[in-house]
Amino acid sequence: HLDCAWHWRTLGLFRKGRHSCSLSPFALALQIRVDGPTNGALEYEIVQVVDTGPILRDMVFSVDHEHLYIMSEKQVSLPGCLGCLESLDSVAGQLAPECTRKEQCERSSEPRRFASEMKQCVRLTVHPNNISVSQYNVLVSRIDPHLHSVSSFQGRLKRSHPHFTSHDLYAFSPGDHHIVQLQLKSKETGMTFASTSFVFYNCSVHNSCLSCVESPYRCHWCKYRHVCTHDPRSCSFQEGRVKLPEDCPQLLQADKILVPVEVIKPITLKAKNLPQPQSGQRGYECILNIQGNEQRVPALRFNSSSVQCQNTSYSYEGMEINSLPVELTVVWNGNFNIDNPAQNKVHLYKCGAMRDSCGLCLKADPDFECGWCEGQNQCTLKHHCPIPENQWLELSGTKGKCTNPRITDIIPVTGPREGGTKVTIRGENLGLEFRDIASHVKVAGVECKPLVEGYIPAEQIVCEMGEAKPSQHAGFVEICVAECKPEFMARSSQLYYFMTLTLSDLKPKRGPVSGGTQVTITGTNLNAGSNVVVTFGRQPCLFYRCAHNLSLRLVLGVSVRVDKAKIHQELQFEYIEDPTILRIEPEWSIISGNTPIAVWGTHLDLIQNPQIRAKHGGKEHVNICEVQNATEMTCQAPALAMDPNHQSELTERPEEFGFILDNVQSLLMLNKTNFTYYPNPVFEAFNPSGILELKPGTPIILKGKNLIPPVTGGNAKLNYTVLIGEKPCVVTVSDVQLLCESPNLIGRHKVMARVGGLEFSPGMVYISPDSLLSLPAIVSITVAGGLLIIFIVAVLIAYKRKSRESDLTLKRLQMQMDNLESRVALECKEAFAELQTDIHELTSDLDGAGIPFLDYRTYTMRVLFPGIEDHPVLRDLERVEKGLKLFAQLINNKVFLLSFIRTLESQRSFSMRDRGNVASLIMTVLQSKLEYATDVLKQLLADLIDKNLESKNHPKLLLRRTESVAEKMLTNWFTFLLYKFLKECAGEPLFSLFCAIKQQMEKGPIDSITGEARYSLSEDKLIRQQIDYKTLVLSCVNPDNVNSPEIPVKILNCDTITQVKEKILDAIFKNVPCSHRPKAADMDLEWRQTSGARMILQDEDITTKIENDWKRLNTLAHYQVPDGSVVALVSKQVTAYNAVNNSTVSRTSASKYENMIRYTGSPDSLRSRTPMITPDLESGVKMWHLVKNHEHGDQKEGDRGSKMVSEIYLTRLLATKGTLQKFVDDLFETIFSTAHRGSALPLAIKYMFDFLDEQADKHNIHDPHVRHTWKSNCLPLRFWVNMIKNPQFVFDIHKNSITDACLSVVAQTFMDSCSTSEHRLGKDSPSNKLLYAKDIPSYKNWVERYYSDIGKMPAISDQDMNAYLAEQSRMHMNEFNTMSALSEIYSYVGKYSEEILGALDQDDQAGKQKLAYKLEQVITLMSIDS
Repeated sequence: HLDCAWHWRTLGLFRKGRHSCSLSPFALALQIRVDGPTNGALEYEIVQVVDTGPILRDMVFSVDHEHLYIMSEKQVSLPGCLGCLESLDSVAGQLAPECTRKEQCERSSEPRRFASEMKQCVRLTVHPNNISVSQYNVLVSRIDPHLHSVSSFQGRLKRSHPHFTSHDLYAFSPGDHHIVQLQLKSKETGMTFASTSFVFYNCSVHNSCLSCVESPYRCHWCKYRHVCTHDPRSCSFQEGRVKLPEDCPQLLQADKILVPVEVIKPITLKAKNLPQPQSGQRGYECILNIQGNEQRVPALRFNSSSVQCQNTSYSYEGMEINSLPVELTVVWNGNFNIDNPAQNKVHLYKCGAMRDSCGLCLKADPDFECGWCEGQNQCTLKHHCPIPENQWLELSGTKGKCTNPRITDIIPVTGPREGGTKVTIRGENLGLEFRDIASHVKVAGVECKPLVEGYIPAEQIVCEMGEAKPSQHAGFVEICVAECKPEFMARSSQLYYFMTLTLSDLKPKRGPVSGGTQVTITGTNLNAGSNVVVTFGRQPCLFYRCAHNLSLRLVLGVSVRVDKAKIHQELQFEYIEDPTILRIEPEWSIISGNTPIAVWGTHLDLIQNPQIRAKHGGKEHVNICEVQNATEMTCQAPALAMDPNHQSELTERPEEFGFILDNVQSLLMLNKTNFTYYPNPVFEAFNPSGILELKPGTPIILKGKNLIPPVTGGNAKLNYTVLIGEKPCVVTVSDVQLLCESPNLIGRHKVMARVGGLEFSPGMVYISPDSLLSLPAIVSITVAGGLLIIFIVAVLIAYKRKSRESDLTLKRLQMQMDNLESRVALECKEAFAELQTDIHELTSDLDGAGIPFLDYRTYTMRVLFPGIEDHPVLRDLERVEKGLKLFAQLINNKVFLLSFIRTLESQRSFSMRDRGNVASLIMTVLQSKLEYATDVLKQLLADLIDKNLESKNHPKLLLRRTESVAEKMLTNWFTFLLYKFLKECAGEPLFSLFCAIKQQMEKGPIDSITGEARYSLSEDKLIRQQIDYKTLVLSCVNPDNVNSPEIPVKILNCDTITQVKEKILDAIFKNVPCSHRPKAADMDLEWRQTSGARMILQDEDITTKIENDWKRLNTLAHYQVPDGSVVALVSKQVTAYNAVNNSTVSRTSASKYENMIRYTGSPDSLRSRTPMITPDLESGVKMWHLVKNHEHGDQKEGDRGSKMVSEIYLTRLLATKGTLQKFVDDLFETIFSTAHRGSALPLAIKYMFDFLDEQADKHNIHDPHVRHTWKSNCLPLRFWVNMIKNPQFVFDIHKNSITDACLSVVAQTFMDSCSTSEHRLGKDSPSNKLLYAKDIPSYKNWVERYYSDIGKMPAISDQDMNAYLAEQSRMHMNEFNTMSALSEIYSYVGKYSEEILGALDQDDQAGKQKLAYKLEQVITLMSIDS
């Protein structure tokens, strides 16, 4: 075997050659190994190159490094005729292409059989060298004139003359061309002797003019057909042909196109060569892709060089983006794109986005033409300002300065008197140019010089403090913008303090000369100022700063300077000679390390965190050391960085071994040590079963190898610890085994051996107890047992005949159970795969905007006022009484509002419904003042906690039920503040879960009367019998476009006609919100038969069957609709039943059904979604679909379709649960996670949890279960359970009864996951508890981790929270009619006026503010107005 090593570059060049080569001495092939170890080489390729004998070791590259030349003793392998003749003084065969000697070439004397000169080699030239895939002819020319009887090798071009024709188009990979090899083969020898490259190209892959004509091939663009072709004659007419890029229709470079949102404005674009649409072609359109939504706008072509998008307004969502670049495409004739080489974009912008102050508004891009409207206090366009003459500010106008500057924050708030502190001032309207504030900044009465580099127009000033006088101690920050008039002046709410800095101590006071010691300097006011410089001598050092000390990494020796203040204090640091290492014992360890090492040296106590290190194979491991005194320390040996699966049995020496002692470099590598690593001990398992059985007192033997390291001198010892269960045993060690004296234990215990950093368990040991019985007792028991066995056998024989029938029944039942188990497993597997496909298809095109979220107003109304569609708070009052305006002022008074709520709650007639209504109305009124609402809510919750604890109720009952206004207000508070979180994070998994449940339920039969389903999570809604059904695929005509392709819809033949209509509507309008879809009740289902007949299908008509007073709803199986039928949804017919005419069913068949039954019911009743279980009052006929109602006594057990007990079908719950498991997990994981796809945890959750923790601390409640329960009752129980059970509160969807039942099971599981109590389950437990019994412990872990992570997050300041609440109030300020809500609240004032006035009279704070008098005024005014 010949082994040759090559570099990777060599390998690449070798692969480029036309002829590969490889051999071994016996296979006569060359094997090339590419740079690798001898035991791990990979075989690259084997190619036969010589006939006999081995190849020589010498090989050589060609001049261009494209080929490799191989030689044997009598033969050389060279690539082709030219390669042979150019590299060697040799000759080459012609039609038997190989490089050889003339005497070895057969018939070499014949002409052109043997080439001895380069000009005799055959070379090919192809004209043309590339053709389109739709062309067939190509001419091959050759230099040698004797080329008859040749043919193509690949079969794409074939003819026996040098003029070839192809009738097969080449299969193209992506791209506009494909390169193939055109080869000539000898008919005599069958070998290829000449080849050349040839290109097929395809112009039709280009879909734009520029890409077409800029192709390197002969492609032309047909302007009016919008296609790229190689044949310009195929274009419609001469002027439609384009060959040069400058003749292409294209948009020219335009200036920045700015369009304000919600403003109707045309967009004019310059272009050239724009085609004029011909007869039958559509005109121009502009397409703007705005946040994933395509908006088409009609466009007008003025001439070939100009096009205008017509007057239209544009908009985009969100106030987080003030300018949005939008892709612009101009098309004509529907989808003919005009090239846009300049990549022109339209920039939509909002003046008010992220510009909440005048300064931010005026510093915007002047091209936006934004200005500040003082009347509305917002940034807007001039024509949107009501009185622009007096209230309009713009940068270029005469009134170009913002008034009312405001300081929001200063950093730092303390500094030395000597000055030099750089103070950062943040705020609003802080000037638009540096000169506006250059000389008008004072901090605590001291001039502060602004710095240009720190100035951010309108937002931030950075200034350097001057020196303060001794009499100056503190003061405000004062600034003037441009001029010191009252409207241009601002003063901070924070004080700036001058501090005196002192140093008191330095620890430690000594360290090694090499440095690296971490030194802590303590003193007072060391957090003052902005810049700190700490030096030891003249050298600076790195430091970390905290409130009252400086922590240093020492370089040299000590002074501290803060800004321009130098702190004068003598602190001394003593340098000691660097530590040394004199001796270490032992000088060995095992590969895994962690064996004890004793170290002796000098000055070891100077080091704060000593470590020991070892480097092996380029990887470093460190371990800890502990200093005993100045001369001794103990270390744990570092491990070696080796793959545990490839550790050798040999000793290893580390490349480097030493100690990390601060900055002492000399000890990083010890040159005088021969530290050695021995192989790790290896243990064997007890036996294949892993269980060793022993008698008490028998020693346990652990076999292995390397148990004693082979250290020179033989005194090596490893500290082994062997645990039997939890108890250690005494160990005796030899080289191949450990002898463990087992402790006094019986039973089964795990054995664990530990040494160094290793742990290994050889298995379990079973110690059987000694027998406590004597021999006579054992004999007696044996005899008695034998007699008992004989008696039992006799009894069994006696009852054998009687039990034979029972055995057969049991076997039949067992077979049925086995079949059912297999069916359940198969159903679960198939259902999950099918559901995954359906859910992927359903949600693949759903992004954030595709989910049918309700708008904010509808969402909040459904949560706050469930079941009320048109609530008064959405309507404007006919007139607003003066009394209501005064009442609004009272509601905004905290003392009055708290007294009002407490008084109402103390009234017996104030029901639970009233409490929820008042809470919702109050939150509606305070929507625009959430800061105030939050303050009131916190006070009410604090009162509720006090009341709960005073009444001796268990603390866990807090917030459990909605028994107070505060609890409902808390729900509404979360409703307001978590809407954004629902849209961005939790909404998607919740919607996916809803869709998954709906899809899975509809996979099987659903009884339209009882609401029971084959697939369910709820035991109450499970069909407990076998329903025979078949899946059909119907082709539905699109009602919106009858010419579009028919839509396939999966239907069950047992579905009622209403269910079929609903499934068809779901398929056709799958991405349309429910409220925008047609109603199934307004449509009829028309069956279009192959004969041309059309038939209206209905739930109940003259063909409906009645048996024993039971009337069954019509299904597709009733009408015998076959698979693949064509159906259509048409507008509701006038007649109540299917009209029987000549085009549908015959009169004979109709009369036959009329004679059988008589219709007495109403068709509209069939469309009700509520269970129809009461008999028809006139006829006494009861309706049914799949199962007859179980409560009716006339139903027989045999009617249920199976003789097995119905509970056997409960296993379907498991199949459904397994199918939906992923979606439930995704929802729970999203809710119980603090990191949501990059979004932050909503501030409201952290803020409210911290408030509950503060209340618990206030009342000395330290029980973690109580705190956990409070948080669970606060958020999951009050908000998330509501959203899970009622997804229609969040999305525009319809929820049927079976979906509601399944969501209730998921919601109950969610509640159980948040509980701290342990649920003991048994066979009598509810099925929904048993269903998720194994999952709830892991869910509980998620909840505990979630609460723990929130607790570890930094607290939210009241200032940050108020800013967040103010932003939320501003975003939804005008959602509700405040006066209408106040009118509703006032109705309770009229009902309890005496009680409320009495409470106000008794309240001291209310008395000081004369609130009772003001309320009387309100009552008087309201009575007058009414």
